[in-house]
Amino acid sequence: MDRKMANRKLIRLSQLKSKLAAENLEEIDWVTFGVILKKVTPQSTNNGRTFSIWRLNDLRDLNQCVSLFLFGDVHKKHWKTDQGTV
Repeated sequence: MDRKMANRKLIRLSQLKSKLAAENLEEIDWVTFGVILKKVTPQSTNNGRTFSIWRLNDLRDLNQCVSLFLFGDVHKKHWKTDQGTV
């Protein structure tokens, strides 16, 4: 993990909104971690494409969640991932 995190900045999910407002994250090599708190049943768009929505949290502030929308190959590969997975 130390090797993978070398020269990267950890931004907690609960800090993401304030960091996006204060910093230009496009210029920083950063990572975040989250736990899947809730999964919505896969849904379809008007054109028939299926997608998933996950609610993620860093377990530091349970009031600060991020919704992650999964489309295309990412949805196909990961839609069965269990709640509680990091």
